[in-house]
Amino acid sequence: MTAAEPRTLRTPPPFRRDVMVQTWLVMKALSDAGDAVWTIAVAWTAVQIASPAVAGLVVAAGTVPRAVILLLGGAIADRVDARRMMLLFNVIRVVVLVATALWILTHEPTVAILLVATIAFGVCDAFYEPAAGTIPRQLVAPSDLPAYSALSQTLSRLGTMAGAAVGGFLVAWAGMPGSAAADAVTFAVVIAFIAIWLRPRFALPRSAAGESVLRGVASGFRHLRDDSATRTLVIALSGLNLAVGPALAIGLALQASAHGWGAGAVGVFESLVGGGAMIGALAVVRWRPRHEAIGAFWALVVQGLGIIALGVGHPIAVGAGCVVIGLTAGFASVLLGATFAATIAPDFLGRMSSITRLGDDCLMPLAMAASGALATVLPSWAPFALYGAALALLMIVPLRNPRLRAIALRAERPVRADEDVEA
Repeated sequence: MTAAEPRTLRTPPPFRRDVMVQTWLVMKALSDAGDAVWTIAVAWTAVQIASPAVAGLVVAAGTVPRAVILLLGGAIADRVDARRMMLLFNVIRVVVLVATALWILTHEPTVAILLVATIAFGVCDAFYEPAAGTIPRQLVAPSDLPAYSALSQTLSRLGTMAGAAVGGFLVAWAGMPGSAAADAVTFAVVIAFIAIWLRPRFALPRSAAGESVLRGVASGFRHLRDDSATRTLVIALSGLNLAVGPALAIGLALQASAHGWGAGAVGVFESLVGGGAMIGALAVVRWRPRHEAIGAFWALVVQGLGIIALGVGHPIAVGAGCVVIGLTAGFASVLLGATFAATIAPDFLGRMSSITRLGDDCLMPLAMAASGALATVLPSWAPFALYGAALALLMIVPLRNPRLRAIALRAERPVRADEDVEA
């Protein structure tokens, strides 16, 4: 199907002079810092009052309601004003945080109150994230989406790192109530910015008003079935971390343990990945391929080689592999995210965003479990080789897709994923 193009409400300034958008990205990074503080506080408090198994359940509790409700959130995001939806669920988050802080100030923290708080956050995420996924396309022109995505990812990483660094000290000093209050303040600042300053420049077409939410979910899957380029983009973004996630989360620890490098080495390797990712994302601002999606998929081929290098077993090779993984992850995620936002049919953007997030949430535990199982029965290098080679080989599919090869965001009117092109 061919959807209507977004209608221009206000012509945006060049991205480098777009104060509203740049400030919005700083606000998002501030919120990410607050979320990191909150996550550390929940994990620390859960460990203090419960067993490690129960603490893990508390930390992960928000993913279950998010997975259940996410598709409904995507369908609603394609029907209503995304900005108002973001305001509503940020307000609910503040209410949850304040209520949690007040409860713990007057009562001992319990597993039950932590579960209620994390589940409430999961429900908010299920509605907030699909709506937020449509906002970039409402703020900047398609040609500026790679720069938007690059700056957004860089600032978010910095915000998360800063929040994680502060979170441990804050929970030790002010406890769970102080950490919840700090996160509530960051959300309050974001709410004020959205309400007062954030104004869309492009009006996205809305899905059929008479269609029920469940029918909206079904029509989203039909669109995914019928459009091969959209399907490939969604699958690529859903599986972007399925190879590298287990390699970094499980594989690095196994390598450090097997070779006696110590836990400190894992931290060094992780920092190389994070630093490389920021550099890779920022590189898009200065240099990007003419066909962004194809450049991203070639970067993921190189990332597969970086994953293989982690299995070599020498610290220099592992460090080099981490740098390659970071650079390619930052570069590819920016380009694919921008291509996704610019080319998915606008009235399906919320639903495709929710399907992408759901795919990652559901498939990552399986990928982690499979990696651990392989590591127990095969030589230490084998899981890295299998996952890296699988990633590189799977990139053949999108690289051979003629519609993805034709997408170029610099075009005067960018080619959309749902438009036919000559093979």
